[in-house]
Amino acid sequence: MHTKVPHPARRAPGLAVLALAVAALAPLLASVPARAEEIPARPEQLKYPPLTFNAPKAADYRVVLGGGIPAYLVPDRDLPLVTVNVLMRIGPDLDPAGQEGLAGTMVNLLTRGGTTTKSATQVEDRVASLGAVLDAGIGGGGGGPFGGGGAPIGGSEARVTLNLLAKDLDEGLALLVDCLKHPAFQDDRLSLRKDQLLQGIKQRNDESAQIEEREFGFLMRGDGHWSNRYTTEASIKGLTAEGLKAFHTRYVGPKNFILAVSGDFDRATMVKKLEQAFAKWPTPGERPGPPAAPAAAPSAGWYMVDKAVNQGRVSVGIPGIQRDDPDLYALRVMNDILGGGGFTSRLVNRIRSDEGLAYQVGSRLGEGTYYPEPWRLIFQSKVRSVPFALQIAAVEVHRMRDSLVSADELETSKNGFIEAFPTQFATATAIAGQLAADELTGRTQKHPTYWAEYREKIRAVTAADVQRVARRLLDPAKMSVLMVGDTKEIMLGDPKHEDAKITTLAGGEPKHLPLRDPMTMKPMANP
Repeated sequence: MHTKVPHPARRAPGLAVLALAVAALAPLLASVPARAEEIPARPEQLKYPPLTFNAPKAADYRVVLGGGIPAYLVPDRDLPLVTVNVLMRIGPDLDPAGQEGLAGTMVNLLTRGGTTTKSATQVEDRVASLGAVLDAGIGGGGGGPFGGGGAPIGGSEARVTLNLLAKDLDEGLALLVDCLKHPAFQDDRLSLRKDQLLQGIKQRNDESAQIEEREFGFLMRGDGHWSNRYTTEASIKGLTAEGLKAFHTRYVGPKNFILAVSGDFDRATMVKKLEQAFAKWPTPGERPGPPAAPAAAPSAGWYMVDKAVNQGRVSVGIPGIQRDDPDLYALRVMNDILGGGGFTSRLVNRIRSDEGLAYQVGSRLGEGTYYPEPWRLIFQSKVRSVPFALQIAAVEVHRMRDSLVSADELETSKNGFIEAFPTQFATATAIAGQLAADELTGRTQKHPTYWAEYREKIRAVTAADVQRVARRLLDPAKMSVLMVGDTKEIMLGDPKHEDAKITTLAGGEPKHLPLRDPMTMKPMANP
């Protein structure tokens, strides 16, 4: 039965409808006993049944296309959309010396530089007319153990993404494959990209956050590591279409593809479409081995970079772990309690909530995909407050090492991980992307039960485990402390806290690091 909604000005009929609605609900309301004793006094006393959720299994979604390309197909008929992600093991670690920017530029221009049969403008116009998205890039799509909804890849993996209405899939796939198979790297688009890159590197020293991120990488991985070989004016100007084509021929092909496909489709039909689209590739492509690990040990000590700003940025780094570390789950809980858990964490409560010293504060557990990545404590504060905030952070790090966490802290952290777990697979796109990324980066092969046992591993973490791994990881002797800001003001400290001085905390004068020339990345002389 349909009820006609009256005009807002006609009050009487509106009241009549309301009365009818109340009358209709009366029997239902009468059947629910009003038992005040069943209603808790406070929201946190509410009880819910345990959430039942089974992690998706790779084997349920994986197929191998006729050309040997693995594909993860996750149908979802809720919306008439399809998403296709083509993942590849391509990153800046593959850039030859002196050609920094080659991999990123090649991937960027796959969907922006035209094809041998269509100009870049023609491709873009057709994509726009379909209301589609056709994009390419290195990294992105996630972050942390519970990242975003795409393919959660890092800085050593690339993706080409197509999203469009299901009815336009055939044409969209043809465009996607044309861009992958026959990129033209048009001269005008290459020139535009080079201009964009040159403008970008000119601004490298404008923001203290960029300086902090860059110098932290140098301290933790050494000048010679591939991750610290930045683009320069010379390397950008030296990029050529011929170089891009040679790089493309070597790495873009079926041997380096893993597909993640989700949306409104029939599985068998999609397999046929993909096999047809990805057949007869001109070159097989090559899947390179894992990126090289840093050869140099992190540079422990205290460091400063002078930047005339009123906010100081601080990063504290300690050699970290790889994601297959046997202590992974205990380390996650430890880091969550210390600084990774937002407003439930100790660092946020002490530095931000109690003292009001920082808006941004926290810690991150580096879980390296291919080699260990550092644990990192990070905050931003007024320059004069930096020493006091560092003093508080040091106290909290030592407290984590020296005493057991409380039962409440432990349960809050573990429950947070467990309850957030299903969000990793909240959409079909997330499921396909995660499973494809796992195979590309080797998790499926090395640890096929990772997702199935995740929650039980978290549940098993004890307070003693947390203290044990804190003592293992949080070694003050291995800390690299980097401060970026007005160094004179930082050294003066807060007059209200005279006991908090950088020289006291560091046991002497910190080392002053020069800014780097943004165009060459060579250290400049200090003024």
